[in-house]
Formats: sequence, structure tokens, C-alpha cells
Amino acid sequence: MGKNMREVDIVGVRFEEPEYSPVLILHEKDGGRYVPIWIGAAEAAAISLQQQGVRPSRPLTHDLVAALLDTFSHPLEQVEIIGVSEGTFFAELVFGDTRVSARPSDAVAVALRTSSPVLVSREVLDEVGISLVEQGEEEVEAFREFLDQVNPDDFLGGPEAPREPGGSSS
Repeated sequence: MGKNMREVDIVGVRFEEPEYSPVLILHEKDGGRYVPIWIGAAEAAAISLQQQGVRPSRPLTHDLVAALLDTFSHPLEQVEIIGVSEGTFFAELVFGDTRVSARPSDAVAVALRTSSPVLVSREVLDEVGISLVEQGEEEVEAFREFLDQVNPDDFLGGPEAPREPGGSSS
């Protein structure tokens, strides 16, 4: 792991009112900053179902990717969230010297299925990381409430969420 990258825990997906937009929350292991990334509904479901241990009867796309990596013996070393520009985050799947560009939501969904670490660059953390220590008490309480709002039933039905910025709808 380079000095520029910091490992994060995947807190999970939360929903922001009033648009009910899914937000992936990452938490810096050594430093305590949170990174919110707005994602699409399908990716939010894929991440949450995996975290809850729900196994679909047929493989989802991210299950397929993980199975392909395993079948062809290309273990995923780690996922790196390397940049952010105008609200769009950029990630890479790292296989030794080979890197594959991906949306962070897809990369995290695959990382969960392969038990691979997720890292975020210091630049991204410095730009968008939220430190509860630096916030006022009211803001901290509001953010904690936001973090507590997840419910698995939120994925069943509901309004169509906006796509991840820069993402495709395929």
C-alpha cells in the first residue's frame, strides 16, 4: 500500500432525503474521516445484500465478476478510489501491475465479494472526507442520524434513484 493510499471500512449504504438517493459511506481506518459517494440503486442493492449475507438464487453481475476472477485465477489485490472531479469519483481494480478502471460502487461491490481491501487516496480524503471531530455538535448528530437510517426493505420498490455521476445505465 502506497503512502498516498489509506484503507477504509465499508460502512454501508444510507439514503439521503428528500430524493432518497443512495449514498455509499466509507470510513477511514486510521484517521476517522467518512467519505460519502452517491451511487445508483442497483449498485446500492448489490452492496447492501452482500453485507447482509443475502445470497440471490442467481448470480448478480458483481457475483459473476467475482466468480470469473476466481475461475481464471486472477485474484483482486485491492480496490483504490483514486480521484474525484466535479462530484464524479474514479476507482481502479488492482491486479498486481494491472489496473482496471471502474465506478467506485462497482469496485466496492466486487471487493466485498472477494474480501479485498478498499483504499482511498489522501487527495480524495482531503477533498471530500468528513471528520466528525471538526464538525459542530448539531452537524455531528445529524450525520449520525443519517448513518443510522438504513433498512434492507428500502431496496424493494421505491423511486428510481439517479445514476452515479459519469456512470452508464447498462
